Formats: sequence, structure tokens, C-alpha cells
Amino acid sequence: MREVTENARPAASIIIPHLNGKQHLDDCLGSLRAQTFSDFEVILVDNGSTDGSQGYVQSLYPEVRLLELSSNLGFTGACNAGYAAARGDIIFLLNNDTEADERWLETVLDAFERYPLVGSIASKLLLFDRRDVFHTAGDYYRVDGTPGNRGVWQKDVGQYEQETFAFGACGGGGAYRRAALEEIGFLDDDFFFSCEDVDLAWRIHLAGWQVLFAPQAIVYHKLKASGGGGVSSSYYDGRNFLYVIWKNYPSALLRKHWREIARAQLQISKEALGAWRGEAARARLRGQLAGLWGVLAMRSKRKAIQNQRVLDDSSIEALLTAVDETP
Repeated sequence: MREVTENARPAASIIIPHLNGKQHLDDCLGSLRAQTFSDFEVILVDNGSTDGSQGYVQSLYPEVRLLELSSNLGFTGACNAGYAAARGDIIFLLNNDTEADERWLETVLDAFERYPLVGSIASKLLLFDRRDVFHTAGDYYRVDGTPGNRGVWQKDVGQYEQETFAFGACGGGGAYRRAALEEIGFLDDDFFFSCEDVDLAWRIHLAGWQVLFAPQAIVYHKLKASGGGGVSSSYYDGRNFLYVIWKNYPSALLRKHWREIARAQLQISKEALGAWRGEAARARLRGQLAGLWGVLAMRSKRKAIQNQRVLDDSSIEALLTAVDETP
């Protein structure tokens, strides 16, 4: 890992959003110290931790650039603050409750070199405590407006060992070419948490870039260990599923597939109503209601995105029909 110097310009920047997860830092930052590729910087963006994380990093990981925010700006706010400070040509997002394989950076940077039209690379995310079980082998997006993780909960028996193009990269261990981000922007702060990576994947494709799944780029994920689950996650999932549609789904395809989209949303509502006694279920319904109003909030962003897109409807539809199918 590169030591921080005033004029240093590393090849890559790793942004780690963080809030009260000191217990995860040794696994995460220790794995970055062990990388076979060394020309990178680490930016840990602290969302106002109260567990002593700041002093811990300053004392034990002095090579890490620590950005301390005055309040919790969410996943998107922290990552955007990190991006504003990043100096690398390749931008990595990494959850604080992860451990990266020692060849993670080397593998991703090699893939970017070999695929000049790739704007984003998805890592193979495996469970931290069950290292033969998938969290994601790249993300998909269904024609009905619901995103998901390829291979989730499957045992890794070699079914995702080929480099393939995917819809998106999970923000817990994804990488992005700065040249692409300079065209489309980074994460949308309106999302705060959840689906911000799906929204970014949409914009990458609409601008004519590709997303590659790199199976040898491995990250082990504790999955929700450092927060983000439960009621809060349910609300933002409910809202942001709709935000993504309002911003990015092309009008002609919306007219064609609105029935599938409506059925998917009604099914989500039905399942939440069936679990009405649960606080998370009620939060999901509140999120859906907020998401419906998002059609107005996202209108100006939608106009800008759709006016600038270069990918035609048939190419987009082909991406949306490639869902979670095991090879």
C-alpha cells in the first residue's frame, strides 16, 4: 500500500465507507496491506463513528487516508466524499466488513487493461465465514425492475469461473474506471443507501460502457455485519427500487414492460402486508410509497440521462433479460 505523500498519484484508489465497525478493520485493512499490487491508496471515510475507529486507524494504519465526516451521510455520502479526495485512475469501493484476496487489485487492474470499453468490474464476493458460498458473481437486473445477485447462496463449484459481462457490480467490492465516472458522475446522494450501485450500473450501460465480472478478483464479505440490514434496509430497498426505474428505465421499454414492473411491485407489497406485524415489512411499504413520489423527484435527472444515452433500446432489453441463470 502506498504511503500518503502530497504529490503522489496512485494507479488506484480504494474507498471504504465506515461507521462503528472497528472490529472489522484488521481483516479489511490487513488484507489490503498484503496485496500483490502496491500502487494504490486507501481512503477510509468515517461517518461519525463513536467506537474509537478514528484513533485506531491513525495509530495502527498510518498509510490509510482518514476522512472524518461531521455527520452520517450514508453510504453514498461517504463514498462521494472519498471519490472527491481520490487520485487514482481506477476507483474501488470496498465494504469495511470484507477481506480481499491478495491478488484482488492485481486481477482487476489487469482486466481493465485488457478490456478498454469496460467501465466497471464486478468482483466475486464470497461469504466470509463460508468461503465456498456466493454472495454475488456480478449483479443482474430483471425486466420487471428488480435487481439481484448472480449465484447468491449457491455453493461455489466452478459455475462462475469465466469472465463474462454482467449488468452491474456490487458496491461492496466493485471497481470503476475514472474516465467512465467523469462522463456519468458517481453515486447519487438521493439514494443514501441501497441500489446506488444498481443506479450507477444503469448509467454506465446507457453511456455505452460495459461491466465485466472477473471471477479471480475475490472478496470475502461478512454481509451486513457492520450495519445496513433490518428496518433501514427495507425502507431504502422499497424506495430505491422505484428510484432506479424512474431515473433509468427507457420510456419505450417502460411502456412495453409496465405490467411486469407493476406485478413485481404488487408482489413486494403483498409479501410485506403478509408480514405486517414486522417493523421491517411496514418499512418496506413506506419505502414503496416514498418511491412512488420519486417519479417527480427523479424527473430532471431522468431527462438528462435519457438525452445523453448512447445505448439503443434493443441492447438495453437484452441486458435486462439476462437474469440469474446458473451456467
